[in-house]
Amino acid sequence: MRRKKSGEEAVDGAVYAATQGPRLETAAEIDRLEKEGADIVGMTGMPEASLAREIDLAYAAVAAVVNHAAGRGDSARGIQMQRIDEILEHTMGRVRKIIDCLVTA
Repeated sequence: MRRKKSGEEAVDGAVYAATQGPRLETAAEIDRLEKEGADIVGMTGMPEASLAREIDLAYAAVAAVVNHAAGRGDSARGIQMQRIDEILEHTMGRVRKIIDCLVTA
């Protein structure tokens, strides 16, 4: 997977690979998706994006990356749900601010 540079907040032009949830991906799945060019993997965002495009509906997604992929980084020995919950709690405050700005604009 593409490595984030220090201090980098967002990536423009990354390749998103969608998997079927609700479950976390295996290390083998991550390896395959990386070989296919994926920069980020998740289980949400599809089919909504495709359906919106089909009817010319404006669509945007805000993604919260909550864990290294299986077999990577701090998930090398397994993904810890407690850590995901901690990151989500911190990140959702930022997501709420984004939504608030959009709604009030």
